[in-house]
Amino acid sequence: MTTTHPIDTGSRLSATGITVGYGDLPVLEGVSVDVLDGQFTVIVGPNACGKSTLLRSLARVLPVSAGQVTLDGRPVTSYPPKEVARRLALLPQSPTAPEGIRVVDLVSRGRYPHQGLLRQWSEADEAAVARAMDAAGVADLAERGVEELSGGQRQRVWIALTLAQETPLLLLDEPTTYLDISHQLEVLDLAEDLQRQGRTVVVVLHELSLAFRYATHLVVMDAGRIVAQGAPEEIVTPGLIEDVFGVACRVVPDPETGTPLVVPRRREARS
Repeated sequence: MTTTHPIDTGSRLSATGITVGYGDLPVLEGVSVDVLDGQFTVIVGPNACGKSTLLRSLARVLPVSAGQVTLDGRPVTSYPPKEVARRLALLPQSPTAPEGIRVVDLVSRGRYPHQGLLRQWSEADEAAVARAMDAAGVADLAERGVEELSGGQRQRVWIALTLAQETPLLLLDEPTTYLDISHQLEVLDLAEDLQRQGRTVVVVLHELSLAFRYATHLVVMDAGRIVAQGAPEEIVTPGLIEDVFGVACRVVPDPETGTPLVVPRRREARS
């Protein structure tokens, strides 16, 4: 049974009954979700449950074979690609930068959706790149080569690129993967700052305690479907964690934030 505790807010981006797959193998079947405006939504679930597939489908990177993704009241497929990129920005898993590229040049690529035959690079684009680098805390790295940076710095540069698109919607697919805890916090603090400034942020995460700490709205997936969604403190229970992740645990308040903290049971207790 799906557990839902909705927040009373609007949604510029939503999926209704979508089915998505690779070849003949469906990954999502009949999935519906609203991306709540102004919220920090975190999607969690076990490996290969469809988290990244859902995010990529919302961004029109993957086509749907049934159902519909809607952006600002219209099917997302009705927009030209550049128009979608002016409305939402997607940071995929493990993006790669061209060899030898400087930070400022990579971030500048975020302005591509705003370029055209009748609109070339302008002072407005220059200012947008500067604002994005400043917001992401990478302005002092502008002339550095991307390959010279630490993992946390590189993730901030990629986020700056998405910020340069100047979209109200930011979709980040596992932005903390392969980062140590300090850099994970650095990236998530930045995402939280952006949400508090009015952006709608959607993040796929693996680390449950961090997901529950940062999410204002949580979406829990399992086997290609959404099994629970709502505020973490309202939906996270030991039963939910065991059903979805197969881990017997206790759920206690995080001593720093009061948000749910998952404490796996010792092997003897599990058995």
